[in-house]
Amino acid sequence: MLNDITLGQYFPGESAIHKLDPRMKVIIAAIYITAIFLASELYILAAVFAVNIIIILLSRIPFVIILKALKPLIFIMAFTFVINVFWVSGENLLFEVGFISVYSDGLIYAVFLVARIISLVSATSVFITYTTSPTMLTDAIERLLAPLKKIKVPVQEFALMMSLALRFIPTLIDETEKIINAQKARGADFYSGNILRRAKALIPVLIPLIVSAFRRADELAAAMECRCYRVGEGRTKMKRLKYAARDYAALALAALFIAGVIAAPGIF
Repeated sequence: MLNDITLGQYFPGESAIHKLDPRMKVIIAAIYITAIFLASELYILAAVFAVNIIIILLSRIPFVIILKALKPLIFIMAFTFVINVFWVSGENLLFEVGFISVYSDGLIYAVFLVARIISLVSATSVFITYTTSPTMLTDAIERLLAPLKKIKVPVQEFALMMSLALRFIPTLIDETEKIINAQKARGADFYSGNILRRAKALIPVLIPLIVSAFRRADELAAAMECRCYRVGEGRTKMKRLKYAARDYAALALAALFIAGVIAAPGIF
């Protein structure tokens, strides 16, 4: 299960999405998220979902990776689907069993929400982590939030913390897998018994994981101190971010896309 978690991983490549400026990828991701929540009709959400498929194809990220990113959310999506199917009522009754009634409106709304979750997770993963290295993502966030420096917001520290958090997600997942395997070798059982017993069985995993996380944080801080790393004014960049023609073209397409999402209900 832990091996299927791909959050925070970066997959190098030469696709059209990889070549976009990281600042533009963050902006387009924000536009796409806005479009997902503005989609008020099922056919509009279907168009948004189709655009999501196109984005994945352009990124050349295998669909298996996208499915792995969605796998940890299966329970949430299933819970959301079931709750809305049985909770939302309407005029067209599909079937009724005892006190349980399922309406077409509830079924459509449940599909609507699940499709939103899938589009949200897959598109943001492709734009933010899968095709953008942690270093470039840090620079992008720092540059986009630069105006906040005027009101004394620690933009550089915030960008660094976010980048390090994303970078160490795969590392902590690997560490958790190693600890679980070590506990299994000692006879630990994580899969039998009720929920309370399973939760108690995780305590021997959580404690060494927390200790390992603090140790890694201390080692990283020491390494940064040894290299005289300082956050603040005076730092220079080895690679300066610069917008290209493809970035403006991608922004124009994103603007047309969200304009179509907003205008579609009034047209059709």
